[in-house]
Amino acid sequence: MTDWLNITRIVAVCMLMAAVATWLLWQARSRHGFAPLTAILRAAVQLAALVVILQFMITSVWWVLLWLAVMLVVAALTATRSIRFDRIVLRAVLLSILSGATVGVLVAFATGAVEFGAQYLLAIGGIVIGNSMSVATLSAKRMREQLVDHRDEIFGWLALGATMRFATARFRAEAVRLATTPNIDQSKTTGLVVLPGAFTGAVFAGASPVEAGLFQIVVLSTIMLSSAITAVLVTEQLGSPQQLPAPDGAVA
Repeated sequence: MTDWLNITRIVAVCMLMAAVATWLLWQARSRHGFAPLTAILRAAVQLAALVVILQFMITSVWWVLLWLAVMLVVAALTATRSIRFDRIVLRAVLLSILSGATVGVLVAFATGAVEFGAQYLLAIGGIVIGNSMSVATLSAKRMREQLVDHRDEIFGWLALGATMRFATARFRAEAVRLATTPNIDQSKTTGLVVLPGAFTGAVFAGASPVEAGLFQIVVLSTIMLSSAITAVLVTEQLGSPQQLPAPDGAVA
């Protein structure tokens, strides 16, 4: 009974904080509506479901791989909805996140930097997929903004015989820079400004500070590699004539 009372108290406090955040944003005339409150409510429900699932899933690598596949699909759909929901964008985002996450996780385990196990695969895979989703969203949205804002310049280069890759190179680079900056800044301030979840989680699980620190640096490096791959791939795929709005009276 005490455990349930404690859980209820914690959930109530979290919902209260989310409600206050919602009210503050409403007072600031933000257009978020009830999004902060519903986001925390959804997170609580999803985490509760995850806890139940992990009771048996963590015992098998195959179950973990299945769950990571589900996470990948949800991440791709979420990012695509934020960018523009169509087949081309979905394919680009899915392939980019899959490639980035797969390479990063394989390097971490294949080199022995992290001992292979279902629990570590789930932890690192989940973190990497989540970060890759954010990077894909940021880079693709910035790429589309650049294509729209500099449409005439791009078509000018194309009219002179330049390839689409050459005409959009500067804008792809800007999109990649913007999308990867948060991860770089977080890595630079880890331990000083940011107390990362992987480190604190490992310490709470009983690991020594040295082991936790090593695990955290592996996670940060894996995120860095997967984010770079994701950002480069998604901008390469979306910097195409199909994604470029045609100027007045012309067809892209």
